[in-house]
Amino acid sequence: MLKKKGLGRKLMTVLLSVSMLLLTLGTVGNSSVEAAPSFAKGADISWVAGMEAQGYKWKDKNGVTRDILEILKNDYQMNSVRIRVWVNPNMSDYASGYMNAEKASELAARAKKLGMSVMLTMHYSDSWADPGQQNKPYAWRNYTFEQLMDAVWSHTVYVMNTMKNKGVTPDWVQIGNETNDGMLWDDGKASVNMKNYAWLVNTGHNAVKSVSSSTKTIVHLANGDNGTVLDWNIGGLVANGANFDAVGLSLYPSSTDWSSAVTKTVTNAKLMVSKYGKEVLMSEIGMDYNQPTEAKNFITKIKTEFRNISGGKGLGVFYWEPQATPGYNGGYNKGAWQADGKPTIALDGFLN
Repeated sequence: MLKKKGLGRKLMTVLLSVSMLLLTLGTVGNSSVEAAPSFAKGADISWVAGMEAQGYKWKDKNGVTRDILEILKNDYQMNSVRIRVWVNPNMSDYASGYMNAEKASELAARAKKLGMSVMLTMHYSDSWADPGQQNKPYAWRNYTFEQLMDAVWSHTVYVMNTMKNKGVTPDWVQIGNETNDGMLWDDGKASVNMKNYAWLVNTGHNAVKSVSSSTKTIVHLANGDNGTVLDWNIGGLVANGANFDAVGLSLYPSSTDWSSAVTKTVTNAKLMVSKYGKEVLMSEIGMDYNQPTEAKNFITKIKTEFRNISGGKGLGVFYWEPQATPGYNGGYNKGAWQADGKPTIALDGFLN
């Protein structure tokens, strides 16, 4: 497992710049990935492993029980999956734990065997990381900031190599999840110390590139329709020298405001392209399962809009946990499967 222990952080900026130059020259990160799809149509499937362990099965639209990944690929033309990994989760909690590096890699390998590309989402926490909580892993709770950077480096490389050992090199890796106010609070809280947040992003980015120079790194933010927050966050990262390849966004509109929310999100995505030179994608979208027609129209529109972003800078769209049945994990209702085990028509929006 590669580490950067013992490096003086006063030298970190120089070292990061040098490593990026080496990566560009192809002397670091010899692992490569198969060509990513020109436009990713995918789903976050992280709940699949835990749901299967609980005995869940899925039917296709004809009522035939089949492997859920095969349904997503063959019935809905999905070419990619998104999978999260926590640092040291509670493996007995199938919904809010379970996805450690090994379980995530097993699930990724299943998708890879079907010819699907993989996005890895690094939650630098033992459980959910999102705009309301970016808790340090318990084992890292008393670390200095220098030790946190070392831990982010070592953990990221460990996860990447665990994936590689299963025959998977992700096409994309998120450095954190919905880091609207940074990560690993309070040290990396963006509103408190934007520089620390930027250095953590740099550390994760360079850790990924040390294993696979071709893998694209993503900073992922919630509320894609909130341009003020996106500009503040990405602008702050860029101003503080953060390196990353793309901006990922989340959007969970209602059945009545989805059209205007898509318009705002696309406008914000184009700003990320024009102002900061970043590629963009929808890391998460979702809508209530009981509004399937509106959800289908929502998917169709945002897929079309992102595919048409100039210069091919729109990388794709991922639906969050479509295989979730109504009320899963204490009340999640934005999946695309019904209580009878069959899908709604929502995912038809992914069809060409």
